[in-house]
Amino acid sequence: MDICVIGAGYVGLTSSAVLADLGHHVTCVDKNKERIQALNSGESPIFEPGLSELIQKNQNRLTFTDDVGEAIQKNSCIFICVGTPPLPDGSTDLSYVMSVVDDLAANITSKKTVITKSTVPLGTNEMIHRLLLKKGVSPGLFRIVSNPEFLREGSAVHDMFHPDKTVIGLQHGDTTSLEIMKQIYKGIQAPMIVTTLNDAEVIKFTSNAFLATKISFINEVARICDRYQADVTSVAAAIGLDPRIGKHFLQAGVGYGGSCFPKDVSSFIHSAKQRGVETPILEAVQSVNETQLDVYIDKIHSYIGDSLTKKVAVLGIAFKPNTDDTRSSRAVALIQKLDALKFNVMAYDPKAILPTEGLKTAKQAETIADAILDADCLFIATDWPSFKTLDWKKVKTWMKGDLVIDGRNCIDPKEIRKHGLRYIGVGRV
Repeated sequence: MDICVIGAGYVGLTSSAVLADLGHHVTCVDKNKERIQALNSGESPIFEPGLSELIQKNQNRLTFTDDVGEAIQKNSCIFICVGTPPLPDGSTDLSYVMSVVDDLAANITSKKTVITKSTVPLGTNEMIHRLLLKKGVSPGLFRIVSNPEFLREGSAVHDMFHPDKTVIGLQHGDTTSLEIMKQIYKGIQAPMIVTTLNDAEVIKFTSNAFLATKISFINEVARICDRYQADVTSVAAAIGLDPRIGKHFLQAGVGYGGSCFPKDVSSFIHSAKQRGVETPILEAVQSVNETQLDVYIDKIHSYIGDSLTKKVAVLGIAFKPNTDDTRSSRAVALIQKLDALKFNVMAYDPKAILPTEGLKTAKQAETIADAILDADCLFIATDWPSFKTLDWKKVKTWMKGDLVIDGRNCIDPKEIRKHGLRYIGVGRV
């Protein structure tokens, strides 16, 4: 099939590469000319395991351009994969989506299946349909499909090839789009959940909100464990065996971040309140996440004291391993807090670059050793595999102090302590 993907970010690039690998002819379009130039030069603007290789493998079926109008006109299936960032009030900035609507209205001259993969607020797909009609597009020329993505950064390519489900939201009376979607995803083995536009939107938000809830829940339990000399990892392992609960997302730590969970929880709350629905559980999820770093700041203060004379090495800048994405990163938030408290902060990450806006003295080291050298405290903020397998005997010789704070509960405390270092997690003994 001939497919146009609008947006060359994490979702758009991954979708383009995978759809091309499935045998489709894909035009990935983005108005950022520099990004398109980089892609046409064989460079991926983002780090995502396996993505660059997949783009190279399918370059005969994959085209990158900044000409949105031509891409819409030439392709029968249009995927909307643009960003939907948060606004200060918790609502979603739909300016990029609205720009796509304008482009669609100006260029739909033959039948199109318009597929929204961007995470959009509740009711957006129906609004897109109304706007296109209002802008003069014939109702016989297009159908709107909601096809939310459930990709995890760091494993997005794998997730798109091996999804646990494919959600297809259709308009009432649409009898043609389902077969088109089946053709698009032919070769992908996963249950296809066919529902309405509104249902598909709610499924996406509910999924992310529930996962965020599990994270905040186990973090609150970890705080209780701290006070009662209990180990949250044992608690999580035990309750995770219950099939009604499940083991995933029960890892206590600094909290959730990234480009999805924070903004999606906020957007879900905002959409609910627009219709008069209160959301005390979701607001509690946010509150626990926002205050979780304070638990660690208190630990740092209690163990090493005066910030003006102390160096903290922070390992991790990206919001999770196997990505260079720092959006809503709890590691970055930690660095900002420590910097504001006048600690001497030296950060390190294998892929991510430290955003320097608002920072006073915090810096990024080129190597792990440079970050750790003469540190009073070592803080693991992102659970990169290389951090889990550090030579702790060497770390002991590099550090001036002996405090290791495991912000991801990803290290064996015994391994740390046997080398003469003090181990502090959250809810660990």
